[in-house]
Amino acid sequence: MFFIILLILIAVCLIASIKVVTTGNVYVVERLGKYHSTLEPGWHIIIPIIDVVRAKVSLKQQIIEIEPQSVITKDNVGISIDSVVFYHVISPKDAIYGIENFKRGVSYSSAINMRDCVGSLQLDEILSERAKLNVQILASVEDVTRKYGIEILSVEIKNIIPPTEITASMEQVMTSERRKRAAILQAEGEKQASISIAEGSKQAQILNAEAEKEANIRRAEGSKQSQLLEAEGKANAIEVVANAQAKAIEVVNKSIIDSGTNATVIALKQVEALVEMAKNPANKLVIPSESISTLGNISAIAETLRLAK
Repeated sequence: MFFIILLILIAVCLIASIKVVTTGNVYVVERLGKYHSTLEPGWHIIIPIIDVVRAKVSLKQQIIEIEPQSVITKDNVGISIDSVVFYHVISPKDAIYGIENFKRGVSYSSAINMRDCVGSLQLDEILSERAKLNVQILASVEDVTRKYGIEILSVEIKNIIPPTEITASMEQVMTSERRKRAAILQAEGEKQASISIAEGSKQAQILNAEAEKEANIRRAEGSKQSQLLEAEGKANAIEVVANAQAKAIEVVNKSIIDSGTNATVIALKQVEALVEMAKNPANKLVIPSESISTLGNISAIAETLRLAK
């Protein structure tokens, strides 16, 4: 019976001496009440009763939500602000032995430093420079938490809630600013539209002037061509008439000569032909100088012919 009990105790001790640490966690082990070692993930054997697991510490990134804090800004405006802190343990020994409760330490350090940072800024700065405020709070909190093995990864402000009257005033300002921007945009649009219309009218006038100029040039060119053609036509007509009349005279002279008529009759017929040609205002007669002396005897020749009859 004694041996059975002994075997049971030995089995229990063996089982108790085996520790399995999962990934992302570590065990802080004390030996006889004093820190002994930190067990990393895996299988470990400790001495039962003598070695005791003081704490199981997670090395994963952890999150703490900071409760809303009432803060007075530099310009004496009371606001409510809350945030979220991201951290992880970098020294399990310091996290266990450096502070009683490191999670509460992170929470309180974040809240206190957030109050200090927000209190040193005006409301407009807090609302417009939230990222800068996050970095400032992070640096302040990390200086404290690193002493007990905690690294602050980031501090993010969730909500900033100013008083109701401040919110109403801000909404009025935002509404006025939106209306101002809308009016500016509308005026700019109307300006651009007016410029576009004026530019279009200018281009239209230029095009109309160019078209009118081209039309005048074409009309003048057409009139010029018409006058040239008309003059050419008249010249051709005169030339044809003159040629026809010369041909007729030539035929008459030939007929007279062939019929045996004397020179006096020929001269009279030539005079009659010249008279007929002279009746046409479009004809111009050029008489050789030797023929002018003959014209002085025309009346005497005509009288002689009359007496002979």
